Amino acid sequence: MNASVLCVGSLREKWQKDACAEYLTRLKRYGRYELVEVPDEPEPAVPNEKLSDIVIRKEGRALLKRIKPADFVIALCVDAAQLSSTQLASEVKKLEIAGKHVCLVIGGSLGLSGEVLSRADMRLSFSKLTFPHQLMRLILLEQLYRAEKINAGERYHK
Repeated sequence: MNASVLCVGSLREKWQKDACAEYLTRLKRYGRYELVEVPDEPEPAVPNEKLSDIVIRKEGRALLKRIKPADFVIALCVDAAQLSSTQLASEVKKLEIAGKHVCLVIGGSLGLSGEVLSRADMRLSFSKLTFPHQLMRLILLEQLYRAEKINAGERYHK
């Protein structure tokens, strides 16, 4: 599959960068995968719905600029369907057969804007739990690798 993992903010911890780089290297044999970062906006010092909404919309506009009209967009959000690893593998296979370029979008710490969610062709949740968005990149890359291994009939998934 050819896919971009589109994220708000950058990784700060070396172990996170190293782990993501490792999975991107592993994924190269299955298609073109890339990690694309857009800048995160400073959060309001005092929680405020109006200011938080402004941050989410600015980040959303930056994400949407990176999405092409023909891209199949999967937004990662808590309020969405949860798939097993084998179900995700099946979805990956369908998208690969259709020749779609996929953008998997991970929002910032305040989430995704309504505009990004409206643009999404699919919404996907990995859990009802909340994960740090930096860690979610690693979890997503590992699951994409697992999906590719499942589809290739290779040993990895247990």
